[in-house]
Amino acid sequence: MTQPLSRRPAGLDTHRRTLLAALAATGLFACQPASAQDAATDFPTKPIRIISPHSAGGLGDTFARYIAQQLSATFNQPVIVENRPGASQTIAAETVAKAPPDGYTLLIATQSAMVFNPLLRKQLPYDSQRDFTPISMLFDTPTYLVVNKALPMRTVADLIAAAKASPGKYTYASLGSGSSHHLLAEMFKKQAGVDILHVPYKGSSNASTDLIAGQVDMMFEGGASSLPHVRAGKLTALATSGEKRTEIMPDLPTINETLPGFSANVWFALSGPAGMPAPVVAKLNREVVRILKQPATHDKFVDLGVELLPSTPQEMADRIRTEIPEWRAVVKAAGITPE
Repeated sequence: MTQPLSRRPAGLDTHRRTLLAALAATGLFACQPASAQDAATDFPTKPIRIISPHSAGGLGDTFARYIAQQLSATFNQPVIVENRPGASQTIAAETVAKAPPDGYTLLIATQSAMVFNPLLRKQLPYDSQRDFTPISMLFDTPTYLVVNKALPMRTVADLIAAAKASPGKYTYASLGSGSSHHLLAEMFKKQAGVDILHVPYKGSSNASTDLIAGQVDMMFEGGASSLPHVRAGKLTALATSGEKRTEIMPDLPTINETLPGFSANVWFALSGPAGMPAPVVAKLNREVVRILKQPATHDKFVDLGVELLPSTPQEMADRIRTEIPEWRAVVKAAGITPE
């Protein structure tokens, strides 16, 4: 008689249970559904977009295009950088936050978009901690405290002494209220106990032009914009804002050598929309970290003063979470009201 289909030898069930337990113990059964595993194995099967919140030509955009080029060669698929500047980087961030979470739309995430905007804007079209999937940090870079060449200051101590002797006499440029330039200068003012007037500009080139011409006295500016002017003798660099001296200018002191505890770098990272499959995130993270650890990547960007920061997704998430309350204190101390 044919055995009913619902029955099977008892030994087979025992053997099957033993085999499943062994596979589970060795981790060969992944938590992700088979479809997610398959998607990660095949990923990518079409072009990837990296949305940049910067205009073409800047440091963030240049780095994004380098990462895109390297990923394209690895994945055998086009990786395209789309520039979506404007609205304090909210246009780019919102574009990615609302994109399908399949790994084909990524964001050059910045400290400005992920940390400063939540503190400076009453309403945002995204939540920096809930609406994105962290992939990896990319790099950070100190800013450089530069002053007009005509000023007699050559050290941070000189600047502090002059500012204390003449409160309100000196001015600093920024790229607008709430920009990293603004917040760094306000943090410096608080820790140094000085009164220096804020002069906001709409762009780095205009601010640098007026700084060189002596219309403003000083500025916290990125290395890519400021160091060429320093090397050309048009500006004087007093110090860097980072925790340690930079590889590119090892003789230039840090601000914290004069003001202990002062340390702030501007950072860039890569993220995608919330809800991306974990295997896709892991694949992207693995490839980005590999690119960042290549000597060629270091050599290409070292002259711009960047420090490469390959990380896990969790390390990126932790950095955003811990920086928000730290910068909230700076915003409060500066008396900046969210708009």
